[in-house]
Amino acid sequence: MGKHRRIINATAPIRICDLGGWTDTWFAETGAVFNIGVYPYAEVQIYVSETPADTPRRIAIHAENFGDRYLIDPGPIAYDRHPLLEACIDIMALPENLSFEVNLYSSAPAGCSTGTSASVSVALLAALDLLTPGRMTPHEIARMAHQVETTKLGLQCGIQDQICAAYGGICFIEMYDYPHAAVSQITVPNRLWWELERRLVLVYLGNTHSSSQVHSQVIAGLEAEGADKSALVPLRRAAHDGKNAVLHGDFNALGRAMIRNTEAQRDLHAALLSDAAQSVIDVAKTHGCIGWKLNGAGGEGGSLTILCGPEGEQKRAFMDALPGVDPAFRVIPTYLSRMGVRRWEVEDASPKS
Repeated sequence: MGKHRRIINATAPIRICDLGGWTDTWFAETGAVFNIGVYPYAEVQIYVSETPADTPRRIAIHAENFGDRYLIDPGPIAYDRHPLLEACIDIMALPENLSFEVNLYSSAPAGCSTGTSASVSVALLAALDLLTPGRMTPHEIARMAHQVETTKLGLQCGIQDQICAAYGGICFIEMYDYPHAAVSQITVPNRLWWELERRLVLVYLGNTHSSSQVHSQVIAGLEAEGADKSALVPLRRAAHDGKNAVLHGDFNALGRAMIRNTEAQRDLHAALLSDAAQSVIDVAKTHGCIGWKLNGAGGEGGSLTILCGPEGEQKRAFMDALPGVDPAFRVIPTYLSRMGVRRWEVEDASPKS
């Protein structure tokens, strides 16, 4: 692409401990979700240059985690290699005189059930927004990222992942009329923030999250006319309980809310709590952990958020015990994100090697 006139950067956190998930969906109609934004974040860089006169516009995507670099036809854009990325570019009204290459990377494993794809799309849209007139707010970016998945790609998608990626921090989301929601960021003293960060452990089960058939069965039961949606009630309640627990600095209450939420997920469908997830919970119980939350909607693969007790040695013993149960289990280091999506640009006149 020759010399890069501008380099645009954007990052967005992933989310863990999503109490109330499943209630942020169209079939739930109203819902409540408590979740926590953490690093590692999704990273986007866009290398931008003006397209020389009488030269075709050039748009390239480098999905670094997949080792996949390719050109896309700027019009019409096909959703055939990485549909989420291609749809994000397609939905933006970008200047036709600009050529650019998009580089995307996340150190969180794909299919980790931590909303990584939403974080990527939020970061990408935020970066692309710097190429357009006007500016979107974080809430508008989250809304557009949700539209990419539902309108452009026709996928089933709740709203919480995009919101957490856009806002960061500890979020309490009240969905009053799908997909519209009010968002409150929970502010706590530093000592509680640091202690929560110290106690939380993200355990990846070693397999990409995959449970579309189970999810389809759950959704079919909830979207039917006259369906009994009472199973969603304890999930909404868990979100409120988690929010109240953190505001009061009550870690035991937060742990109880996490456990109740996980049991409520299993009540939706037994297969949402896999044998691998249960084995991690069993190890957590024997090492003084006080809470566990199956991240995302549940099913095979994915990850859990574990809330440890106050003793650091117990936390370390828990983490050390995991590989002995299954060598695929691993802890992903996390840090609580005080900020949501960030974007900035720098000038770069040097040639690309």
